[in-house]
Amino acid sequence: MFDLKILRSVAATVYCLLAIGGPARAQTTLADFPQAPASASEVDYRIGALDKLDITVFQVKELSVEKMQVDASGQILLPLIGSVMAKGRTTAELSGEIARRLAEHYLQSPQVSVTVEEAVSQKVSVEGAVNEAGVFELKGRTSLLEAVARAKGVAKGANRHKVTIIRTVNGVPHAATFDLAAIGAGRAPNPEVVGSDVVIVDGSEAKSVWRGFIEAMPALYWLTFL
Repeated sequence: MFDLKILRSVAATVYCLLAIGGPARAQTTLADFPQAPASASEVDYRIGALDKLDITVFQVKELSVEKMQVDASGQILLPLIGSVMAKGRTTAELSGEIARRLAEHYLQSPQVSVTVEEAVSQKVSVEGAVNEAGVFELKGRTSLLEAVARAKGVAKGANRHKVTIIRTVNGVPHAATFDLAAIGAGRAPNPEVVGSDVVIVDGSEAKSVWRGFIEAMPALYWLTFL
């Protein structure tokens, strides 16, 4: 008898694996794998609620703030100009909006820089042969080793040589398998994980859960979405 809680927690990951089309299509080298952005504040990153921002108004220290948290509604409260909607904007867009509003009444040609100190709205899922599988918030840049550590490390009997990252880029899922033992020993690069990545640590117990779940999927399909 399958544990429904376990089945629900892995349903989304199984879907990603099936969408990829199996191991034959998985990429196995870091060079071929879609790389993480240079940082959470890269131009195409959209700010989310509860993210923390560093806002610098050049040569005006009094208007610069560090680790300002976006509130639950997506707003930030700044000196002089008051509330500004940050959620859904890139750092460049938010910088431009702040500069525009400062220029209206207070400063001449202000230069504003916004960076994301903590991308709290970004999450990664860690599944398989780990001690505490789950979904974890990313706070700043996070490596594969750090993501596994957030799940309390690999479980007994885990295959440290086979840890897979599933990443969806432009609606297309990609997968790459990494050697966690080699990374820990400094013999291989430690890749960065980003929001919405799924990390799966291989292991005998995990294999039995995946295999049993896939075999039972037709009968349990609706249960996983209750």
